Amino acid sequence: MKIRLDIRNKAHRQRIKYVVGDLVMSNVAWFLYNIVRYQMGTVVGWPYLESYLKSDMVVAGQIFFPLLMMVTYIFSGYYNNVCRKSRIQELLTTAASAVINTLLIFFLALINDVIGVRGDDYEMILILWLLLFGLVYLVRAIITNRASSQIKSRKWTFPTLIIGSGAAAVAFAHKLNSRRYSSGHEIMGFVNIPGENPVKDNPLPCYDLDEIQEVCDSLGIWELIVVPTRDDTHQTMNAINHLFNLSLPIMISPEYFNKMQTPVRVSDMYGEPLVNISLSSMSDSGKNIKRALDIVISAVALVVLLPVFGLVAHIIRKTSPGPIFYLQERIGLHNKPFKIIKFRSMIHNAESSGKPQLSSDNDPRITSFGRFMRKYRIDELPQFWNVLKGDMSLVGPRPERKYYIDQILPLVPAYALLHQVRPGITSMGMVKFGYAKDLDEMLERVKYDLMYLNNMSLLNDLKILIYTIKIVFTGRGM
Repeated sequence: MKIRLDIRNKAHRQRIKYVVGDLVMSNVAWFLYNIVRYQMGTVVGWPYLESYLKSDMVVAGQIFFPLLMMVTYIFSGYYNNVCRKSRIQELLTTAASAVINTLLIFFLALINDVIGVRGDDYEMILILWLLLFGLVYLVRAIITNRASSQIKSRKWTFPTLIIGSGAAAVAFAHKLNSRRYSSGHEIMGFVNIPGENPVKDNPLPCYDLDEIQEVCDSLGIWELIVVPTRDDTHQTMNAINHLFNLSLPIMISPEYFNKMQTPVRVSDMYGEPLVNISLSSMSDSGKNIKRALDIVISAVALVVLLPVFGLVAHIIRKTSPGPIFYLQERIGLHNKPFKIIKFRSMIHNAESSGKPQLSSDNDPRITSFGRFMRKYRIDELPQFWNVLKGDMSLVGPRPERKYYIDQILPLVPAYALLHQVRPGITSMGMVKFGYAKDLDEMLERVKYDLMYLNNMSLLNDLKILIYTIKIVFTGRGM
């Protein structure tokens, strides 16, 4: 537990360094830019620097604009992962953030400063960008270089478990430990994948997959690296499916990841290429924006749709005995269960036998009003609450029940990868395929969900939402 607290504290302090550095440098950049623009005489109505420095605008500007810049930095995803940063990605992210902040500041405060000489106007915009980029990147690079040196010299280490206990796993651990410059991994032990033969005389402990939660908690594990010895995709993916609920980075070699017929996304691991399969292909900025949109849109929808909710609830109460809402356990992000909420469209206790049952077009369990709700997807509307809570997203793979997941995984091992993202109210599978009536149709729909996972982007989310709206208004929900 001491190990976990130590590395968690270091990560927390590292994030604070970045935030404080960005805030201070943004203040300095904004103040220096004001000195430059007043000295150049580009401010209409404020020809002298002294007049600006003596005004209340100084304090207001030094508070508002740096905080505005910080919002951009947060949405850029720069603070998401602070311990191991790619230098190139850091450079590009900082440059892009500076462009966005420059445009925001220009349209909010500087657009009236233009003096009519286009070259001078462009020069002032370029000076602002150079200050925002140069000063912020300078401090960021210093902090990152310091952390990188600490990791390479083994002063910072990240407790790591290797999933696999065969010859390949042991050889990989030896390779990591024998590197001249450390990648930060401190191998704490191995976890046996069912069907593998553990290497004898291994100095490090070997654990069973069933006890991995307790092991990770007791050792403060930071990262998991999957290194199978046997070429058994089913057993490996079954083991990986057990790892998602740990909410830890799950790394795997690109060679093995290729066998899943999924595009390779190599992480910067200080010369040791590994793929993080616990994260989607969407950029950190895209993830932050996606989650922010989920919160805003679902909150607005819940308020705007209140009259509709009231009307639907009244009709359900009048036309069918039983509760208004239907709660059902589904499996979501990191393989964790949650209760999905819907308007009840079937008779009460539709699964009284205790065995999960998929519905069909002519399912007698569906009520008359329930059929109407399903046709226009009205029964799905309460799921905006799941989105607001963080159980779901507006767009994502279709959430399934564990009963069906256990049947899908042996047939489509890559299905386990869907647990790296939040499930959605709507999905590519729902707009391209629709509801599944049996396991075979579920397997067909999974292909679309995996396709979505490999091509996640805000633009594709928007396309899926547009298709969903079209389906709703044309009544093609069933």
